[in-house]
Amino acid sequence: MDLSIIIRTLAVYVLMVLGIRLFGKREIAQLSITDLVFILLISNAVQSAMIGQDSTLLGGLVAAVTLFAVNYIFGLLFFKSKTLTGLLQGHPLMLVYDGKVIRDNMNKAQISDEELEAVVREHGVEKISEVNLAILEIDGNVSVLSDNYKHRTVRKRRAHKILAKTE
Repeated sequence: MDLSIIIRTLAVYVLMVLGIRLFGKREIAQLSITDLVFILLISNAVQSAMIGQDSTLLGGLVAAVTLFAVNYIFGLLFFKSKTLTGLLQGHPLMLVYDGKVIRDNMNKAQISDEELEAVVREHGVEKISEVNLAILEIDGNVSVLSDNYKHRTVRKRRAHKILAKTE
């Protein structure tokens, strides 16, 4: 087994994790066409950096097993260490509170008003002013809570209670 493949693969993995962390969470969950092209090109660019001259099946398998292993280890470390999770994955970021956009956090996340409005509509809320809470989660998704959601949830609970009584 070629130890240099393992070392190069680990180096590329760590660089990619740090790069994604530095360039923002929103890139993960909200891929545009340019983001997809970027990911495809970056994967092609780092392939030779990981396996070097060894383009054999074994070289590729060593790199793949190394990636699976280091990803598993990072998962365990994130589960056990909130500090490491915060450093590498970040923290949730409140974008809207009680119908008001939090500009500083929007700027930190590099999310435009148009992008936020689109996310709010995707969650079934017509206007940002109707949003109780919108949070950019650590995985890059935006969670949106509104009174509209609360009313639908309450109606569903009532309907379930009524159905349970009639059975």
